Amino acid sequence: MLNKKNIDDLQVQGKRVLVRCDFNVPMENGVITDDVRIRSALPTIMSLAGKGARVILCSHMGKPKGVDPALSLKPVAERLSQLLQANVTFAPDDEVVGVNARSAVADMTNGDIVLLENTRFRAEETKNGEAFSKELASIADIFVMDAFGTAHRAHCSTVGVCEFVSETAVGYLMEKEIDFLGNTVNNPERPFVAILGGAKVSDKIAVIDNLLDKVDTLIIGGGMAYTFIAAQGHGVGKSLLEVDKIDYAKEMMEKAEQKGVALLLPVDTVVSEKFDRDADHKTVTNDQIPSDWMGLDIGEKTSQIFAEAIKDAKTVIWNGPMGVFEFENFANGTIAVAKAMADADATTIIGGGDSAAAVNILGFGNKMTHISTGGGASLEFLEGKELPGILAIDEGSGDRPALQKHRGCGCGSC
Repeated sequence: MLNKKNIDDLQVQGKRVLVRCDFNVPMENGVITDDVRIRSALPTIMSLAGKGARVILCSHMGKPKGVDPALSLKPVAERLSQLLQANVTFAPDDEVVGVNARSAVADMTNGDIVLLENTRFRAEETKNGEAFSKELASIADIFVMDAFGTAHRAHCSTVGVCEFVSETAVGYLMEKEIDFLGNTVNNPERPFVAILGGAKVSDKIAVIDNLLDKVDTLIIGGGMAYTFIAAQGHGVGKSLLEVDKIDYAKEMMEKAEQKGVALLLPVDTVVSEKFDRDADHKTVTNDQIPSDWMGLDIGEKTSQIFAEAIKDAKTVIWNGPMGVFEFENFANGTIAVAKAMADADATTIIGGGDSAAAVNILGFGNKMTHISTGGGASLEFLEGKELPGILAIDEGSGDRPALQKHRGCGCGSC
């Protein structure tokens, strides 16, 4: 059970509180096209400002190589001002914590909100460089981590800064992510059903392995299912197939049987001669996939089987679509799973990435208990990994974990 100090444990009035948010939002011609991540940060920002904190926000956007005006956070400040119906001061500063930023922070009064420039304008950010970490800490009394989407990265603004401030805590969004993706998954109300989709088995190896020790039912769909179908001895035509993972798929099927986990695979599939939105298609059983056709969605019988398993669950987690949901002809499997989860009397968790996009696009987002804001972070959490951006935060008891091991250690998250 993860127990981190949260913002309700803090005395923030008159304090400078640096909040790491995830404002890495999609933009087109300087216009934000999806503000879900910005909206997700609002409860933490409003709470801190309402309690008289001097709220300093920071985030990265994209992968700039040095200063890139196209990746400035200025549009985010403007959108935040609209959503909060309050002034959010943007501090344009190529150094992020340079003269302009320090001046903006010095001018703050209780309840004010300032947004710093893109943290990745500084090359040291992704290297977790000590100097930039100290600069960030120098303008703050308290650090709050509320960017789950970057919690799997040990960067200056997620981990390094924690070493140089007096107190750290998680925001409401981080607390919710930890609660659902961490604590609920590790101590679920049963039956517990996990649904995995997406393109590749290789992307989900550690997730499958970890979840087989926790779930009652594991459902596998999407492109990754064809490697499992091949492991059953069937031809899969031109469908996505990782030949080098067929033996792994066999091992996982054996492991599921040994543990008494119901491993549900597609029994029929929607196939097409080509990967195209308007291509001719038909539904066939898994042992009848033509050699020159490819599977692009689960079939209707499979959708019914999966929906039945979801209906009886008390906890459901889903990561990865069931087919090429961007194409209307191949979205029915993903729609069926989303609808079953929306109708289920269960705690329903969407593990970020494409599945989060799918449920929102399809209109089921408000029916889910929790939709994670982190794709890569969600997967690593579901693999059972400790995320550096969570590990770095004070425990609820006030104890501080060791951080030094995550500085340039080669752990894969640094």
